[in-house]
Amino acid sequence: MDQEQQTIWRILQESRSIAVVGLSARPDRPSHEVAQYLQRHGYRILAVNPAYAGSRILGEHCHATLADAAAALQKEGAGIDIVNCFRRAEEVGAAVDDAIAIGARCVWLQLGVIDAQAAARASCAGLAVVMDKCIKIEHMQLR
Repeated sequence: MDQEQQTIWRILQESRSIAVVGLSARPDRPSHEVAQYLQRHGYRILAVNPAYAGSRILGEHCHATLADAAAALQKEGAGIDIVNCFRRAEEVGAAVDDAIAIGARCVWLQLGVIDAQAAARASCAGLAVVMDKCIKIEHMQLR
């Protein structure tokens, strides 16, 4: 196992809560499938999507913003471990900045989502960064 795989394994082992930014209520969308998989494997999913705010996705209340999701989880005495971004690369910078602001431990940019500047900001702020990888695929390979 190389260094990157070891880091991913550690992140997945140590994390319990995953905010999914851009989570869709539509079961045919990748974000929904990935979040459902993670839920089945014991992770707490926090839905973040302003289009669905106030509704429920996968049995969880959907929040308009990452800050709203973090505040809700903080009331339970917990924080967000991973911010999993299902956003276009040109839109992901704002989600990364929000992840830094809420004190998340990791920013995970899904397969095909690459923003080196946003990743550098997160890394400089002390967050672990995984970019251009699917969290579901990585979890399946490391199990």
